[in-house]
Amino acid sequence: MNAELARQRVLDAVRDYQEVLDAECEPFDPGVSEVWPSGAVLGADDRAALVEAALDLRIAAGPASRRFESAFARRMERRKAHLTNSGSSANLLAVSALTSPQLGDRRLRPGDEVITVAAGFPTTVNPILQNGLVPVFVDIDLGTYNTTADRVARAIGPRTRAVVIAHALGNPFEAAGIADLADAHGLHLVEDNCDAVGARYDGRLTGTFGALSTVSFYPAHHLAMGEGGCVLTSDLALARIVESLRDWGRDCWCEPGENDRCLKRFSHRMGTLPAGYDHKYIFSHVGYNLKATDLQAALGLAQLAKLDGFVAARRRNWRRLRESLDGAPHLILPRATERSEPSWFGFALTVDPQAPFTAPELIAHLESRGVGTRRLFAGNLTRHPAYSDTPHRISGELTNSDIVTSQTFWVGVYPGLTDEMLDHIASTVKEFLASRG
Repeated sequence: MNAELARQRVLDAVRDYQEVLDAECEPFDPGVSEVWPSGAVLGADDRAALVEAALDLRIAAGPASRRFESAFARRMERRKAHLTNSGSSANLLAVSALTSPQLGDRRLRPGDEVITVAAGFPTTVNPILQNGLVPVFVDIDLGTYNTTADRVARAIGPRTRAVVIAHALGNPFEAAGIADLADAHGLHLVEDNCDAVGARYDGRLTGTFGALSTVSFYPAHHLAMGEGGCVLTSDLALARIVESLRDWGRDCWCEPGENDRCLKRFSHRMGTLPAGYDHKYIFSHVGYNLKATDLQAALGLAQLAKLDGFVAARRRNWRRLRESLDGAPHLILPRATERSEPSWFGFALTVDPQAPFTAPELIAHLESRGVGTRRLFAGNLTRHPAYSDTPHRISGELTNSDIVTSQTFWVGVYPGLTDEMLDHIASTVKEFLASRG
């Protein structure tokens, strides 16, 4: 048997294995089976792609990584995409790129202010602090869970140099208005698009309004690589800075194993290094090693082929829950930002502060019936011990961020949920509301 035939037999066996797993899947039992709030939807193509990469022993970044970057950049309507080991690393690279000396007067410097949202996930804010910058926290609206262009405008001060905001739970923020504000005031805009791949604002994909945008491929997100993330941009100078920072800070852009694609390997001089010093080992940034592997990229390519279906399923599932719970008392139901087409990450519920029950009581009831819940991430970040001694500024009041901290949670809409599961979520909520009058 030759190697190619043996390889095909392995991949056929992998697909057979997936069929067996699918056939043995237990039927859904309402109140007993768990309804996860998020998760990867993986099938035979994904399993085979991962095993095929393993058979080739593609254990570092390589051809599959480059193919994914090219395909994903096209899909997201950006010129460049750089694959990373996580969405958190993507955020770190995006913000760090804006501090590069190569940007000259446009670079961010320690002490510069960056407007961001108080109610969100830490990895949107942490890179601001990690680069010696000062976050300026703004509040959000209940229902959309996004901030507004008006709040951002009021937060701009003499030291404000950038805006870094996430699209909340797949629901776009007012991207066009905030981008216009950034342009008018000479501010950098970074979109944390980790929860919103495939969403649109004014008909335009989220992630295309800022100079840089980021994506996560953690299993909870729209595409799954296990771990993984991406930085996207159409600014070629920023793309080159991101690549350098991701790849140890080196100046050379030759891939490992390439000797002189840059055409300057032994003919370049930088800093006070001797003339002709090997360009592979010249460093123009204080960087990291935040690359992903071809194993992850191979899985990502298989997932990318399903993206449109995943987005459609998330919208359909969200709509089913929204229609089922319409008019439910004591709850603030989620709504899409005006002029947007969300690519939903979750279905948020806020218990009215005047309700005859608390959010923890409703959460406990759902969990007791197998319905998984999650808080709206950190709630008000300024109330967490990690940020108690960090430099920051608060613009206005954080009233809604505080309400979210105590009253808001979300349930799932990811493509792995069936209509029966979604109906169980809705009926469990309504069952609890009926019991509380």
